[in-house]
Amino acid sequence: MIIGAHVPGDKPLDEAMQVGAECVQMFLGPPQSWKKPPVRSDAAELRESPVPIYVHAPYLINVASPNNRIRIPSRKILAGAIERAEEIGAAGLIVHAGHADDGIPRGFIRWRKVFEELETDVPVLIENTAGGDNAMGRHVETLELLWAALADFDVGFCFDTCHAHAAGEDLSDVIERVLEAVGKIDVLHANSSRDLAGTGADRHASFAEGAMDPEAIADMVRTAGAPTVICETPWTTIADDIDYLRAKL
Repeated sequence: MIIGAHVPGDKPLDEAMQVGAECVQMFLGPPQSWKKPPVRSDAAELRESPVPIYVHAPYLINVASPNNRIRIPSRKILAGAIERAEEIGAAGLIVHAGHADDGIPRGFIRWRKVFEELETDVPVLIENTAGGDNAMGRHVETLELLWAALADFDVGFCFDTCHAHAAGEDLSDVIERVLEAVGKIDVLHANSSRDLAGTGADRHASFAEGAMDPEAIADMVRTAGAPTVICETPWTTIADDIDYLRAKL
């Protein structure tokens, strides 16, 4: 298991060293933009680095949407983010599961379309989400159906502790249920939450200041057995959160 951090991304390798991270997660462009991420001037340096680098896709992506003005641009920006991830030799690209306003089963069909057309060596990891109606990844039972619909493809999974808390899942056994539903957890986002359980709010907090029991977070990390753990907590305290996990694990 390696423990890393979501970094600001200006100088990702230096930023990782600054907080004691063994791997990096970053955005390659503005997370709220529909534009294709720009080419990075340090792409060769990142590609040659032994530090694993994960890319988080823009938040706006919702490939499960029935709205053409959302779904089609979502596919385009996902493809653009994957292209840039390839250029830096990324270990994986993480994307939120999204939601389907016309019903979850329709969303399964649209996710299949994405993987039918996808050609890349960069692993794509779908992440569980915190809230939303007709969400494709909020609840474990929906994830199980999504993975059944995508059984023909090699799909990775990213589990977020804050999102599970916000979704109202029982954290005492959520990892066991997730593993049964999707098979394995490739990357785990270890985060606390600024909000109470079940609110559906995706607002991360440090372990010391969040609404979640830090011991429960450590227990989920331990049980998941994911090879890669990434903290997405506030930058001012992320080094402390990494140190806490190392001490517990």
